Amino acid sequence: MTNKERRRAARIKDEDLSLKLNVDGFDMTTHTLNISSSGLYCKVDRELPLMSRVRLVLMIPNISGGNKEPQALAVDGVIVRAHPVIIGGKIAHYDVAIFFESLDPAAKETIAAYIARKKVA
Repeated sequence: MTNKERRRAARIKDEDLSLKLNVDGFDMTTHTLNISSSGLYCKVDRELPLMSRVRLVLMIPNISGGNKEPQALAVDGVIVRAHPVIIGGKIAHYDVAIFFESLDPAAKETIAAYIARKKVA
């Protein structure tokens, strides 16, 4: 049996992107662990049920760099994987995978371009 990659979208390890999550009226700020144009993986400080709908704002650095503000992308997503990370016998945080449920073509292209830039760097 082969362990073939099943993802259709390129994914990169990236802990640099800030994001704000809203789940059931609760806001939290965190950062990505990895990202693709179809979803992201991040850590949060509270348990979030599978299949929860989330609203997130993802901050993508400006292509031209410099002092320009990052581009804020508002995205609806669904939590498709979540598990606690236990350190020293206690839950330190939860790792959560979020599938982008609705992503307009321009936002998807912005994320894909960011990933392509990071792969080259």
